[in-house]
Amino acid sequence: MSVKVYVEGGGDTRELKQKCRRGFREFFRKAGLAGRMPRVVSGGSRNNTYDRFRIALTNARHGDFVVLLVDSEGPVAEDRDAWSYLAASDNWLKPQGAVDESAHLMVQCMEAWFLADKDALARYFGSGFKLNTLPRHASVEDITKQDLSNGLKMASRQCLRKGVYDKSRHSFDILSELDPGRVTATSVHAKRLMDILLAKAS
Repeated sequence: MSVKVYVEGGGDTRELKQKCRRGFREFFRKAGLAGRMPRVVSGGSRNNTYDRFRIALTNARHGDFVVLLVDSEGPVAEDRDAWSYLAASDNWLKPQGAVDESAHLMVQCMEAWFLADKDALARYFGSGFKLNTLPRHASVEDITKQDLSNGLKMASRQCLRKGVYDKSRHSFDILSELDPGRVTATSVHAKRLMDILLAKAS
C-alpha cells in the first residue's frame, strides 16, 4: 500500500519545506518505518494542507492511503475523534474518499512532542538549556500552544550555540532527534498515528 502524509508546516520556502519533510521522515524511520516509508508532503499553512489533502484523495489510486496531519491548536476531549474535532474547530468536513483513520492531530501542536523527550531537547540545545523551566504535565497533550512556545523560549534563552527557540529554525531539526517511543508513550494521538502508519505501510 502506498502511504502519503500531508503535514501542516514548512511555510512557503523551499528550504523550510525540505526541513519539514526530512524531520518527519527521520521520526517515522526511527518509529519502525524504515524500508516502507510513507511519502511526506509539507503542506504549508493549515488550510493549504487540508486543500492539498482533499486534492490528493480525489487523485488517489486504488490501494493508496492518504493522511492529514495537523495541529489541533487546542485541547481535544477524550471522546472526540479527529474528524469531529476538525469539523467543530475548522469547519472541515470529512471529504469523499476519506476514512476515520485518514485524519490525525498533533495535540495541541507539534512542539508537544518535544516535551515527551526532554533528553533530546537538552542534547540539541546543549550548554545553557534549562530543563526546569519547561512546562510540567502528566500528558504533553495538556500543555497549551502558548505555554509550549513560552517554555521552549525560556529554556533556551541562554543557549549560545543554537540560540533562543525559533520554530522556523529549530522545530524540524528537533523533531528528527526525538525518540518516537517516548512521544507515543505520553501522546495518545501520536500513538494512534504511528499505529495506523505501521499497519498501513507496506
